Amino acid sequence: MKYTLILLVISICQSFAQQDPKAEAVLMAMSKKYESFKSYQAKFVYELENTQAKVKDKFSGDIKVKGQKFTVDLGNQVIFNDGKTVWTYMKEENEVNVTDNKDDDDGLSPTKIYSMYKSGYKYLHVGEEKINKIGYDMIELVPENKNKPYFKIKLWISKKDKSISKWRIFEKNGNRYNYSVSNFVPNVKFEDLSFMFDKTKYQGVEIVDLR
Repeated sequence: MKYTLILLVISICQSFAQQDPKAEAVLMAMSKKYESFKSYQAKFVYELENTQAKVKDKFSGDIKVKGQKFTVDLGNQVIFNDGKTVWTYMKEENEVNVTDNKDDDDGLSPTKIYSMYKSGYKYLHVGEEKINKIGYDMIELVPENKNKPYFKIKLWISKKDKSISKWRIFEKNGNRYNYSVSNFVPNVKFEDLSFMFDKTKYQGVEIVDLR
């Protein structure tokens, strides 16, 4: 009896130590798809929910990505990143904060969302779901670094074309960030200047250099 119990415990520990092969196959196919694109542009809907704090906000956004460069327009805020410098422009304040682009391997950057599972995460296939007659694999990523502000990321990946339809970030403070892609266009031609903040386009802008 004791021997059987020991074998059971060892088996459970091994199952947690190993990555889920079904999830890995889905993630690899998804990653291969997006890494084949030189650039892309997408429209998305972003929601912030916190039931305890009774917070629920919803915004529409637009993102442009080219290699390690990206620009994200969230309506009231625009983030420019040319791979070296980050400009965060706040429209209502007409102010831009300038910082260095720090590669902290956080994994939540738009340039990493499709490959972040490869390092620092445990992943698991947690089910399937149909949305508007389209089937999706649901994958959960759990960061190995317990100091991250979030404890889980959930991805919905199309069974048909391996694209990501939406993802949800679960923060320890109760915040839930939901992203849903409404339109995706691959291999769009972007000038490198579109990933840099041009102060001549923003009359009277206050520049706060935090570098």
